[in-house]
Amino acid sequence: MGRIISSYIFRGILMNLRFTKFFKKFSSFEYQINQLSSIINYGRLVSINGLVLEAVGLTSSIGSECFIERIIEKKRRDIRAQIIGFSGKKTFLLASEEIRGVFPGARVFIKFRNNKNYVLRKMPFSTQLLGRVLDARGDPLDQLPKIDYKYYSAIEQNSINPLHRESITEILDTGIRSINTLLTIGQGQKIGIFSSSGLGKSMLIGMIAKYTKSDVIVIGLIGERGREVKDFIKNILGPEGLLRSVIIAAPADVSPILKIQAASYSANIAEYFFKKNKNVLFIMDSLTRYAMAQREIALSLGELPVFKGYPASLFSKISNLVESTGIVSQQKGSITSFYTILNESEDEQDPVSHLARSILDGHIILSRDYADAGHYPAIDIESSISRVMPNIINSKQYQQALYFKKLVSVYQKNKDLINVGAYIHGTDIILDHAIKLWPKLEKFLQQTMSEKHDYYSSCKNLNEIFL
Repeated sequence: MGRIISSYIFRGILMNLRFTKFFKKFSSFEYQINQLSSIINYGRLVSINGLVLEAVGLTSSIGSECFIERIIEKKRRDIRAQIIGFSGKKTFLLASEEIRGVFPGARVFIKFRNNKNYVLRKMPFSTQLLGRVLDARGDPLDQLPKIDYKYYSAIEQNSINPLHRESITEILDTGIRSINTLLTIGQGQKIGIFSSSGLGKSMLIGMIAKYTKSDVIVIGLIGERGREVKDFIKNILGPEGLLRSVIIAAPADVSPILKIQAASYSANIAEYFFKKNKNVLFIMDSLTRYAMAQREIALSLGELPVFKGYPASLFSKISNLVESTGIVSQQKGSITSFYTILNESEDEQDPVSHLARSILDGHIILSRDYADAGHYPAIDIESSISRVMPNIINSKQYQQALYFKKLVSVYQKNKDLINVGAYIHGTDIILDHAIKLWPKLEKFLQQTMSEKHDYYSSCKNLNEIFL
């Protein structure tokens, strides 16, 4: 009798396991069925002008995703494209992949579901993004499993009422002594890091990512070299930093439309965690590459360049991207954002640099003179500024910071006279004090990658200089 009961129990367990496997397969099959379009509309490719592909026979709105058929080695391998404009019966597309193998008259498919065009792109938004490296579409680059589709949702662009923004009152501890004391940054502030090539920009943002006190780090690597992406993750950010980070990478060799999508997606991820009442550190490297991608597309569409090849529409697009971060009164979290801006030949008339200075809450300028002298981080304290600093620190630290910058400035202006021995001691009291304290000032401004100085120890070190 006992054997018969055991046999029934075993059969029951076996049937339950089979049912579970069947249910999982059925769920997967059901998901694939739901992904199929109820209607497929297609047009024909008629022209390719630079980056822009022209098609006829399509009836869909700007932003819709479509697929262009192509043949490679006698196999059909469709490529993704996005509708970016139209003129009369022609629709303009921008491919997000290499267009090799596309032929004249190739069909361009647009998927519909329930008689509605599937316009809004769905991207993954979840806490499962932490520790992941994804591309502009939310697909994994780290060879880990793809994010479950149940965490996908549409990207919505919402402007923030300026009256709903909260004042910046809390200090952000970056772990970098010179920034903590002389360029104090608040939670929710927007900062630009201005640099030309080879000045230690990547090292500085790596230090900010590793040492800043925040709940979540979102990093958008836009238009950087592929080697730099891996080097930043492995050697600069490190395994511990990656655990609380989400990295969206669109290297230099991808389509400009993917660079723009990556920038937008990374900003939306920061907003997602902010709405979860998290203090988010958002880093975009670089805003200039984003602007260049926008310029490529605009010029391909025939938009007239205004200054240095950049179209007029660029300025509103950068402003919209930057203004999506900050503090909103309804939320307890914040988004503190750092945008790197590449100065072409250190030209201050660069339009991206000029615009960024005007819309950001401060800027950190990297100096070639400091970098050439092996002085890192190569921050030019004289030219850098944090606009919210006076409102979030005490008056004593603010006065010390101002006097520190004055000493550095007067020393640098008279450096040549000092070095050749032409300066006569007693001519300028402030310069005399700067010469006396210069070794301490210089040491205070320098910090290696492995060092971390919290806000309170940084203030203590600053105070000790003037004792």
